[in-house]
Formats: sequence, structure tokens, C-alpha cells
Amino acid sequence: MSRQVFELEQVLSSMIDEHAKLLVHVERHHAAMRALDHRAMEDLVRLQESARLRIAALETKRRGLIQAIARGHRMTQTNLTVADIANLYPPSAAKLNKLRGELRGLIEQVQKKTHVAGRLAGAVLGHLNTVVRLLAGAVEKAGIYTKAGTPRVASRIGVMEAVG
Repeated sequence: MSRQVFELEQVLSSMIDEHAKLLVHVERHHAAMRALDHRAMEDLVRLQESARLRIAALETKRRGLIQAIARGHRMTQTNLTVADIANLYPPSAAKLNKLRGELRGLIEQVQKKTHVAGRLAGAVLGHLNTVVRLLAGAVEKAGIYTKAGTPRVASRIGVMEAVG
């Protein structure tokens, strides 16, 4: 077995671990969103971002290994998939395909969870936008207020005020 294939297996295992951590962070973020726990949401966003950065670094390493394997086989195609590499190295095929399937499943779960969180955040922001517009509309119509801060209402509304 090639050293690069062994390193690729290690990188895929690390990516699986990071995606599993990310999935836990996303699920905890959902729970914090339901409870409207702002501090927990901020902490979990930081944890998710650090997991995403580690995943991006591992992805860069994975691509480099795949390019090295392609160069080693004198292939012009540098965008090999894990399935292609499994075909090139039959002794490692079972492990590579297992890692590939596990990683794909985790990625799909993270995608589903983050899609739901995005939709929820969009709905909350839509409601907040409506509240801000209603408040801005109320503030726009200035009136006379008492010292206590309540609006002063005229004792009698004339015809012109009722029409206007």
C-alpha cells in the first residue's frame, strides 16, 4: 500500500471526526435557538466556525494527497475521487469505501441540520424586521406626550382630525 493512500485514510478518518463534532455543535445550537439562549448560541457559533476551519484544512490536505497519487500514477486527471483511488488500490478499497460512505452520511446530516437552522433564523429575522417597521411607523407620527410619557389624547376630536 502506498504511503499517500495510508495518509488519505488518516485524513478521511480525521474529517469524519470533525464532521461528527460539527454535527453535535449544530444540534446543540438548535437547542440553544429553541431556548433563545444567546450566550450558548454565540459560543456554539464559535465552535462551529473552528470545526469548519479544521475541516477546510483537512480538505486541502486531502486534495494534495489525491494530486500526489495521480502524479504517482502519471495521470493527467487530477480530480480523482475516493472511489477512483479505491479502484487503483484494491487492498485498501474496502476501508476507503467505508470511510467515504461514513463521511458522506455525516455531511448530509450536517447539511440537513444547518438548512433547518437557516430557515429558522430567517423566520425569526423576518418577524424582527416587522416589529422594527411597526415601531418606526409609530415613532414617525409624533404627538404630544405627558411628563409620565403617555400620549396626550384630545378630549374632543373635531371633524377635521377625524377625516385626516
